[in-house]
Amino acid sequence: MTTSLVLYGSPLSPFQRKVEAVMALKGLEYDCEDVSVMDMPDWYKAISPLGRIPSLRDRDIADDGPAGTITDSSAICGYLEKRQPETAVYPEDAFDHGRALWLEEYADTGLAMAGGMGLFRPIIFNLFQRKEPDLDTARKTWNEKLPPLWDYLETYLDGRAHFIGDSITIADIAVASQIAQTDMLAGAPDKDRWPSLVAHYQAMRAHDCFQRNNAGCDKILAKMVPEKFDLSA
Repeated sequence: MTTSLVLYGSPLSPFQRKVEAVMALKGLEYDCEDVSVMDMPDWYKAISPLGRIPSLRDRDIADDGPAGTITDSSAICGYLEKRQPETAVYPEDAFDHGRALWLEEYADTGLAMAGGMGLFRPIIFNLFQRKEPDLDTARKTWNEKLPPLWDYLETYLDGRAHFIGDSITIADIAVASQIAQTDMLAGAPDKDRWPSLVAHYQAMRAHDCFQRNNAGCDKILAKMVPEKFDLSA
């Protein structure tokens, strides 16, 4: 028996990771169907005209075609918040809500562009194509582009367990989802330089809401990346 929700994409996507964590926190059951970003089928392009993953289908609305689907992780999470208000991942306070949206965007744009385009893709996409990983690009990203982004988050956290308030919000989920993207290949940031950020990430990664995605990623990467890459300067 299928559930009403199906997520199209790949567990390796940080944006799918974010959506899966939100669904887990809300206790939502869902199916996953793999879609390759390197060879998207025509039926998926009709759903996601910008060629992005993940997309969510709500079978209670439509079983096939573009109807019943939402594309873009932020749009999906916003929909899930309305569909299943508990457990809330967006703060109720107006200002805190705005801050959470900002940190989600910071992660989805700043961290994703640097870590995804500058580190994950040069390594993983090359490996998928049976090419040597572009470690020069990845190393430059690790040592030059990511540290200023982590600096901002370290200052924002200021030793707290969560970015906003006393419970997990979309800000925590989005940031941890992106750090996991580079951790899979190169490890977590230096805990001596970014102690609050690393403690936050490790706590989030160990949380139940990330375990299904962790397992999916580990299964895919077990043979491709048996050991993490040393990107130190």
